[in-house]
Parts: sequence; structure tokens; C-alpha cells
Amino acid sequence: MPAPQAVLTLVENFERNLDAYRSGKYNETQVRRDFIDPLFKALGWDMDNSAGYAEAYRDVIHEDAIKIGSSTKAPDYSFRIGGQRKFFLEAKKPSVNVKDDVEPAFQLRRYAWSAKLPLSIVTDFEEFAVYDCRAKPDKGDKASKARLFYCTFRDYAAKWDEIAAIFSKEAVLKGSFDKYASTSKGKRGTTEVDSAFLEEIEGWRDLLARNIALRNANLSQRELNFAVQQTIDRIIFLRICEDRGIEPYGKLMALQNGVNVYGRLREMFRDADDRYNSGLFHFKREKGRAEAPDELTLNLEIDDKPLKEIFKNLYYPDCPYEFSVLGADILGSVYEQFLGKVIRLTAGNRAVVEDKPEVKKAGGVFYTPAYIVQYIVAHTVGKLLEGKTPKQAAGIAILDPACGSGSFLIGAYQHLLDWYLARYVEEGAEKHSKGKDARIHPAAHGAWRLTTAEKKRILLEHIYGVDIDTQAVEVTKLSLLLKMLEGESNESLNSQMKLFHERVLPDLEHNIQCGNSLIGPDFYDGQLDLDDEATQRINVFDWQAAFPQIFKVGGFDAVIGNPPYVLGRETFDNNAKEYLSSHFDAFGGKYDLYIFFTERAIALLGNKGMLGYIIPNTILANENAMGIRNVILNQTMIERIRTFKTRVFQNAQVETVILILEKSLGSKENHNVVIESDDSVNIPQSLFAKNDSYKFNIYSDAPTEKLIARIQSVSAPLGNISDICIGIQLGGQSGDTKESFLSNKKEDESYKKVLDGKNINRYQKKWAGVYVRYDDSLHRKRDERYFLNPKLILRQIGKVPTASYDEDEFYTLNTIYNLIGTDSYSLKYLLGIINSKLGGWFWLKKNCDFKTLFPKIKKSQIESIPIRIIKFENAQDHSSHDRIVSLVDKMLALHQQL
Repeated sequence: MPAPQAVLTLVENFERNLDAYRSGKYNETQVRRDFIDPLFKALGWDMDNSAGYAEAYRDVIHEDAIKIGSSTKAPDYSFRIGGQRKFFLEAKKPSVNVKDDVEPAFQLRRYAWSAKLPLSIVTDFEEFAVYDCRAKPDKGDKASKARLFYCTFRDYAAKWDEIAAIFSKEAVLKGSFDKYASTSKGKRGTTEVDSAFLEEIEGWRDLLARNIALRNANLSQRELNFAVQQTIDRIIFLRICEDRGIEPYGKLMALQNGVNVYGRLREMFRDADDRYNSGLFHFKREKGRAEAPDELTLNLEIDDKPLKEIFKNLYYPDCPYEFSVLGADILGSVYEQFLGKVIRLTAGNRAVVEDKPEVKKAGGVFYTPAYIVQYIVAHTVGKLLEGKTPKQAAGIAILDPACGSGSFLIGAYQHLLDWYLARYVEEGAEKHSKGKDARIHPAAHGAWRLTTAEKKRILLEHIYGVDIDTQAVEVTKLSLLLKMLEGESNESLNSQMKLFHERVLPDLEHNIQCGNSLIGPDFYDGQLDLDDEATQRINVFDWQAAFPQIFKVGGFDAVIGNPPYVLGRETFDNNAKEYLSSHFDAFGGKYDLYIFFTERAIALLGNKGMLGYIIPNTILANENAMGIRNVILNQTMIERIRTFKTRVFQNAQVETVILILEKSLGSKENHNVVIESDDSVNIPQSLFAKNDSYKFNIYSDAPTEKLIARIQSVSAPLGNISDICIGIQLGGQSGDTKESFLSNKKEDESYKKVLDGKNINRYQKKWAGVYVRYDDSLHRKRDERYFLNPKLILRQIGKVPTASYDEDEFYTLNTIYNLIGTDSYSLKYLLGIINSKLGGWFWLKKNCDFKTLFPKIKKSQIESIPIRIIKFENAQDHSSHDRIVSLVDKMLALHQQL
């Protein structure tokens, strides 16, 4: 499309006065107002919020110009869709050489890389440069490094199509911006900020752990972990506050000069205690504060060298991070990985860092993506707030019982901040901005912001979390406090302290607590011989004592999160396992922690409370999850089940679903469940209650169930007319390896031709020339009648059964089910039904385990396949049976030819 007349006029005006604009007198504010704002208005952006959207949903945020040092400040513009940042724009005055000056490009790339934005722009209107901001910036980079597009104002008319196709609001809404970003991504040097920062703070941990262990020989392993974690958290907190203008810029940097670095850092920590009141800095006993102060870390000895090493790369231009835009979600992602490791003291008092045992068994740490957090928060917290006023929202309590680094609580807190601000503005900004109890105050560009006191109130009144890991609890507190401080300045905090005569931050000791969400104090009944180590490891938690005010009104209003997926047998001793199996109705034989956490969440909710979890999709159909499905069906209304075609956690084997439930003890007879994937369908919850093992069959509905009932009414289960056995299990009773039983040649008469699951397709078998040693040393030998008689062979792995016919006396491994006949039905008749489209349809509707990776077929499910009953005395029935046998013969022959 041609450039709009407004843009052509801007170009003419700029050309006419070019010399004046290039003079240093024409400043950045002027070029923004006269040219850059109108340019992006022409691209469809609401530059001055003329639509009157709430702060959280404005198209463009004109960042407050926080001066940081002599040369950096916050990005000038943040362009957003639905409150989510898409790109930054850094404005310069026309006297700046955008094409060749290193600093504007480096500055912009630091902002965008730290905020994890793929593309961003530097412009002075005279020049327009687009950068790929996924590559880690380096102060030695040329201005051209990672630049994807460059033009001057004289090219705007000719290149308008190209610019608008990526950066217009319409292009961003339609996905063209994201598509361009993905296709233009460089193959090298795209270390993302979370990976880089994780590596950074892991390096800090190594430095501090080794030095603190060396200089403080009396520390226990637990004390060492606490000291290192607290020191890192405090440094990050203060450094972020510096970049946000809350703390004087360069305070930590100044510690590099001179000696006694930790002595001077300790004084900063004490000052922070006086200023912030956070548990992160809590060194003195205080009236009315139950939490014990930290009497350990201020008495440590730490050498200057490791601390100077940490501070060395924390500042512009050596530092690639711009802490003012480093989001809480990015920090949470980093910390989630960071908390997966622990410091261990060796016999020689050396500190080594290694994976926590439960992390090693789970295959790593998997951080919940932001879009999952937003979805769950919107359908739980969002639903609770619908139609309410701020007064009516009072006391809504939101819990994550396995809060980790705090990602769900940060998401819930942000939702509440946005909601309260929008409601106060709707009810009358003037009314809510007056006097000592003001909830909001005016900000730049006609915006409104919540007061510090109001943000503190919202946090303390609504947000609660528990985690068994003390480090995770501290990180959650840190993340929430940093979220509360977003948008604050030194001036706003000082005025808060003067006005209310209290320190700035809330003490979160009552809101975010440490303990075992699954095991209560009754665990100790009759167990008096537990040592301190076992007691600390179990870390029992008394919900009623921890949150008495919540349970006085019936329980929590929302429970959200991503509970642990690991098996408890990997992490708990026999005492704990006995406790879990006897205290949870949902126990199904395996110690799946997500099952216990789901039952506990339902128990913690008050009536009409909302539960939102992302959990393994085994909850839908797995036999071990039958108990929790029964609890859910009896105690809740299932609002929605959200499925995914691809894995949410890219590097994990687990496949997941989101469950949104509302606690309700009334009738669910007429309640419909929303099943959400690419399309949304409604299924009556009552159907789930009627299924075998209470399966949540998301592929079924009332008409389907009616049809299935008709099919079953004229059928017999396959198990009634056949005998089914799985194949040989390799592995010897004397410790022989599985491989030692297999050979590519017939070594002697004990070696038999063998098929594996991968050798079977529909109506087809293909022997790979492999033999199995069939003797008494096998782990499970199986009766030879299953191999020597004509049989059907069914692959164990598959979304639907895949079967073929064998009369060549193949032996099979335990990846194959063997089916021999016990009645007058031909095996080929049974094969035709199993392999038919109708058979596959029935299987999906009744037995699908919803896994896309290695879905497994169970013997009990095969036995339940309905086989049309044939009355052989009936000529039509007999003919139908024989017709199917004939067609199967033909299929087998054709596949053999193929």
C-alpha cells in the first residue's frame, strides 16, 4: 500500500528544515512529538491513548525517563498488544548518527534482549533501524551488528509497504511481526537472556559457595546454602532497584574500590532492612514479628575477590543486562532452574554444586511458560473477580501450594494490580486519588498508577504460597517484592515512608510459608524416633495454624499452579509413603505427587472456590488416577479441560492438560464441561461419572455414548471369545542382559524366530531376521501355545490397535499381544473388526490414553473390544462372518505381495 499522506507531509517538513533539525539544539523530546509520534500513528498505534484504555492495556507506554548513570535510561516507547510488550523503540535526536554510532544500537539491544523481545527499533526519524535483539549484546559490537533493516526518511514512501507489513498495529495483530521475527532469527549468538543470566548467577553461586565454605568452616550444609542464596538474592534485589531508580545508581559498583567489601556490603544490607522491612533483609528481632531474624549471614567472612568478581560485570557498558526491564517472568524462569541445584559439603569441607536428587530423577526443571500462567489465572482469579467492585473483592485469597519461584503468584498479583487500577479509574479517578487513603495517583502522559500502599495491601490481602524448599520460598518473596516495586521511584518510596511512617515493603512471612503441603503434624503420631535430618526433610505443615484467617471463612478462593509430577516413591521414605496412602482418598497404588496435590487443593478450597492446575494428561484415563477423578467428580464441577497438540514443556517427556474446577458439593447432573483444544466442545460431566474407572473421555459426548451402547448391546467383549497373552520378557534370572538373548542367526535349537512391535503393521508382519533364545533362563517365558497356534498379533504401542495375522509360529517379545481363539469365530473375522475404521473409532472413544508420545495399549482394553455376535444358525449372520474373513484374506495377500 502507498504511504499515507500524513507520512509524506512529515517527510516534506523534515526535508525542508533538515539543517535545523540536525543541529544539536533540536532535542529528542521535540522529534518525538513532531515526527516519531505521528509516524507511528500512521502505522495504526494509539500513541496518546485516545481510546481511554486502562493502563494495563494501552497500545504504547511512554517510559518515564529514569536517568541511570551518565548515558542510559529506560526505553522511550514500549509497543504492546493486550498488555504484552511486542517491541521497544529508542528515540534519538537527529544530530545522532544512528547508522554508525555504536551506543544507540547497543543501548536498544540491551533493553530488548533483557526484556526477551525479538525485534526493536532505533530512530531519530531521519534514520530508521531495526535490530534482531535475540543476540547477546557486547560493548565491542559495531552499530551494524544484528541490524535487519535500515532506511532514511527519504525511503519511507518507497519502503512503506515493508515497514507497515511488520510494525503496523494490524501487522502485529495478524501475526506478521512474529512471523518476520521467526524467519529472520540468526542461527548464531542467540543466547537468550534467561540462559545467560542463569549461567551468570550459577557462576556467582560457585564463587560464593567455595569461598564461604573455606572462610567459615563451622557452617552446616544447610547454613551454607542459606547464606549463598540470601547473598545472591540481596545483590540482585539492590541491583534491580538501582536500574529502576529506587536505589542510588552505582552503589554496588563502588564496592569494587578499596578493601573490606563484605563489611561495606553488610552496611548496605542493614540500610535496606531499615528502608524495606522485607524478610530478605531482616536482621533484628521486632515486636509482633514471629519470623526469626537472620543472625547468620552478617557474621560471615567473605573475601573481597569473589565479590569484586560479581560486581565487575553488573554495570553498563560491560553488562549486557538492563535490569529495569528484566521481567519477573524472566527472573522466575532463571530461578526455577537455579533452584534445581544444591550446594553439598564434601568430607574436606569443600563446596560442590550438584542437581537435587528429585530434579535428577525428574529429568530436569521445567518452568511454566507465561501463556499457561495467564490462561490459568484468567480462568480462576479472573472468574472470581467478574462483576465485582473492589469492596466485593476484599479478602479473595489465592494460593499456590507448590509455589517454586513464584511464577503463578506473580501472574495472579499482576492480574489483581491491573484489575484494581481499572476499577478505580472506572469508579472515578479523582475520588480514589484523594487523601491519606488514596488508592491511585497520577503518572506521566495522563496515566494513573496504584499507590505503593495499595500495591502492598493487595499483595498481603490476596496472595499466598507454600513450598517445601526454603530457597524457593525466599525466591518467591523476592519475585513478588520486585513486582510490587515496578514503576516506583526513590521519590515515591520516600513519600510513602514519610506519609505512613512505615517501611516500604510488606513482610511476607505469613503469606509465603515453608512446609510440606501434603504432610501435616499428625505425621508424628507414634513416630518419636525421627532424627533432625529426617524431620527437616519431611518438613510437616499445619494448614489451619498457618492460615487461620483463611479457614475461618471456609478456605481459599483459588488454588493455582503446576504441582510436582515426580513419583513420591523417589523422594519419600516408607513412613511418608504410609502417611500419604492412608490420608488421601485418591491414592491409586503409585505415589504420583500431582494426584495428592490435586486432592489437597480441592480440600483447601472454600465452596465455589476455583482450582487451576497444569498437570500430566494421565489424569484423564490412567488407572492410577481413578481415585482423583472420583474425588473431582464428587466434589467439583469441571469448568474446562484444555488439551495441547504439542508438548508444553519442550524438553520433557510429559504431556499435559489444564484442569479448571469449581468446588461444588451440589448436583452436577446438568453441568457441561468445556473441552478446549483447537475447537471447543461441551460434554456433560455426568458422562464421565458413568465411564469405566471414571475416565474423563474428552473425545466422547452423549450421542457417541448412545451409539457405543447400541454397539455393545449386540456384541461380546473380545476377552470372552479369545485368549490373550503378552509376549516374552527378556532379561535373565541370573543377570543376563536383554541383548544376550537375541541373535541374527539360529545358534541352536533353542533359538526361535521372533517379532518385535516395530515389525507389525496393519495386516502385515515383516520379520527382521532376529532370533530369541527361548529357555528357562528368560525373565518371563510364556506358554508356547501362544506362539505355535495360529494367532493375531497386536502392537502394544499405538493410538489405536494395529494388528496382523500369524500362522508361521513366530515367537514375540513383550511389545506384542498374542491372541488365540477359544470359540467358533475365525481369527480373521476378529482381525477385520479390530483393524476396521469402526474399531479404531470405538477405541478412540473408549480407550484412548491421550498420549501422543508412545501411547500404550493395555490388555484389559483389548479384552473389552466389542465383537459383533454371530448366530451361525442364521444364514445372514453366517454370510456376514464369512464375507469379512474373505476380505481379510484378500488384505493379507495384498500386503504380502506389497
